[in-house]
Amino acid sequence: MSELTISRRGLLAGSALLLASTALPTIGRTQAPKRGGRLIVAADSEPRNLNPAIVASNGVFFISSKIVETLAEASFDGKDGLEPRLALSWQGATDGLSVTFKLRDGVKWHDGKPFTSADVAFSALSIWKPLQNLGRTVFKDLEAVDTPDELTAVFKFAKPTPFQLIRNALPALSSVVPKHVYEVGKIEENPANNAPVGTGPFKFAEYKAGQYYRLSKNDAYWGKDEPYLDEIVYQVLPDRTSAAAGLEAEEIQLAAFSAVPLADLGRIAKVPGLKVITKGYEGLTYQLVVEINHRRKELADLKVRQAIAHAIDKDFVVKTIFLGYAATATGPVPKNDPQFYTADVPTYPFDVAKANALLDEAGYKRADDGKRFALKLLPAPYFNETKQFGDYLRQALAAIGIDAEIVNNDSAAHIKAVYTDHAFDLAVGPPVFRGDPAISTTILVQSGIPDGVPFSNQGGYKNPDLDALIAKASETLDTTARTELYKQFQKKVAADLPLINVAEWSFISVARDTVGNIANNPRWAVSNWADTYLES
Repeated sequence: MSELTISRRGLLAGSALLLASTALPTIGRTQAPKRGGRLIVAADSEPRNLNPAIVASNGVFFISSKIVETLAEASFDGKDGLEPRLALSWQGATDGLSVTFKLRDGVKWHDGKPFTSADVAFSALSIWKPLQNLGRTVFKDLEAVDTPDELTAVFKFAKPTPFQLIRNALPALSSVVPKHVYEVGKIEENPANNAPVGTGPFKFAEYKAGQYYRLSKNDAYWGKDEPYLDEIVYQVLPDRTSAAAGLEAEEIQLAAFSAVPLADLGRIAKVPGLKVITKGYEGLTYQLVVEINHRRKELADLKVRQAIAHAIDKDFVVKTIFLGYAATATGPVPKNDPQFYTADVPTYPFDVAKANALLDEAGYKRADDGKRFALKLLPAPYFNETKQFGDYLRQALAAIGIDAEIVNNDSAAHIKAVYTDHAFDLAVGPPVFRGDPAISTTILVQSGIPDGVPFSNQGGYKNPDLDALIAKASETLDTTARTELYKQFQKKVAADLPLINVAEWSFISVARDTVGNIANNPRWAVSNWADTYLES
């Protein structure tokens, strides 16, 4: 393979946006895909763990989903919004105590060994349930996986588990890894976590710290005549300031996850040879939240949390930070989810006078210098918007007498500080809603989550009533009843404010017009790209 020659210009100035607007065109392709070529993609971070069975997050999926496959993927057209990957079918028992998966035949791991039901059983019982940041909640009642033959896996649950939930979880939480690679030694320390072995259309080929990840074509892929590309290269470009220039100079061919700033989109959309794509993120709604450390005496007081909520001008945040490409949030379920969302929740309109009155009532009077108390504020470093909101929040808190010290960390240090060391008072986070509250939302507020689990309740918040409601919903099989429980869940979260939901948004992709088959499923950026191709 020829040596990589990729310019090291600072590329990528990230911005994120809710694509409620349809002003930006989606450009489709109709000609037959061509084979070969190297797709160069902008990447703004370097995940320390590339095993999506352990870390279910978009930063990991962006790279690893091309290597390690799930049982099913999200689909615009498939039954129940899914299309088969390693599983050809899935059927839930009426009592909610089992789900049977029929697996794809003839699949091989990248090291040549056959994929079987034993790999699915091992992944589910040894990784998803005990180790995965999100799966440990979804699969908490999974007690066994029977493997009557090499192509059948029967999940057995100790308590009734909604089939709806398991279906919804498959695209994000069912990454299957090889048993023979992981069964000896400590799973968390396995070298394959950083050089994955999968069944996907691309193999992990090379990683150079601070430079790039390179994936090469899997010639033995089960997909007929796929993949089309020879290579995918993720160029590591943490300085997100020049994505548009990099695309225009043809130094990169694709910038996903809104790597091109909002301010550049209007101009970029008119540049010959570039296309702006607004599809492909429907299954990934990001939520801007203020995470709260309830171990801090002041923040354990509901009146203080209510005061902070009243101090935030959500409309200003949407208009100024997101330039209108977002929506204000009312609670833990986004407005664009038609099944679970309810607007019937307590709200906290922007009201500085009300916020100050609440703080006075709570007993935190202003000192002579006008300050009530000081807090440590950690904005997540992933997007410009989270960092910009951190600056805004510091100013908003100052207006009500709270002195917030901003601590900016890189991604690894931020995750450690918030989710392991609890070294924060407030944090700005962008959790993802993945189509079902039990997958990635209830974990943000329920108690008992072990230290070190990213994007979970590490603020020490505990509410037995809310925990009981979450548990009941997780075991309710009737879809209507389950939906109603999650509407109650939203009301309780909005009333007690374990965290504060501020806004919700999605993303765009910008690509050279030589890149084909973009955005053809609701999780395209984090799917396998087997059918993505280059025209030249």
